[in-house]
Amino acid sequence: MSTLTALVEASPATPARPAYRVTGRRVLASEWAKLWSLRSTWITLSLGLLFLVAFGLIASSRYKSGIGSGHLDRDFAASTAVSLSLFGTNFAQLALGVLGVLVTAGEYSTGMIRSTLAAVPRRLPVLWSKAAVFGLVALVVGTLGAFVAFGFGSGIVSGTPAAMSLTHAGVVRSLLGAGLYLGLVGVIGTALGALLRSVAGGISVLVATLMLIPGLISLLPSSWQDNISPYLPSNAGESMFALSHDSTTLSPTAGLLVFLGWTVFALAGAAYRLVRSDV
Repeated sequence: MSTLTALVEASPATPARPAYRVTGRRVLASEWAKLWSLRSTWITLSLGLLFLVAFGLIASSRYKSGIGSGHLDRDFAASTAVSLSLFGTNFAQLALGVLGVLVTAGEYSTGMIRSTLAAVPRRLPVLWSKAAVFGLVALVVGTLGAFVAFGFGSGIVSGTPAAMSLTHAGVVRSLLGAGLYLGLVGVIGTALGALLRSVAGGISVLVATLMLIPGLISLLPSSWQDNISPYLPSNAGESMFALSHDSTTLSPTAGLLVFLGWTVFALAGAAYRLVRSDV
């Protein structure tokens, strides 16, 4: 008995350590696994890619038929292969933005966010990981769709005034800009989902920001429109993949900076609520 007591006293008490430690890489891996485990991810990403390519082909075909018949619509008169191919960007942004909202707000609606934040007590890494993972996925899907749409669209309008190839100045930059824009839209959707914690609320704000507010701005006096309209998220984003710009639009670099500012603003709001409030 005395020997056993001596052994116990000689052994230093070591605190129990968890088998696994929470790291940034592991949080990213968990968010990656959760993203691809949902059927909605596959469906919505496929729809976003389909919208981007299909509407680009439809616009290119309509331009080609208008040129051939001699009855080209006024809206298509100054079109290029790039603008026609990227015609579906406005539709693809809705699919990717909605999926971004679902990535975060979906966990709040099902209550799974409690398990997520129990495994990762520090809340901000969860937000950064969700935004980074989905933003990267949306970037890849958007860039792939832009190049595929241009590949087919440029073939359709070949031999017309809108014909262009990848070697033309600004084409590659525009296609990459469209992919980056869609990636950032996905990040904004993720931030809105975390900020509002409601799927319906996040989608409503996203649609209003990207589509409704620009229409309402058109009701303002022209002088106000010129000062406000270029800095709206959707208009600044369109400047990122426009081949050219005029006095009423931003340059691609300025558009990127403005849209990055909106993205950071949305993420900052989501981060503030995560830190200041309970699940």
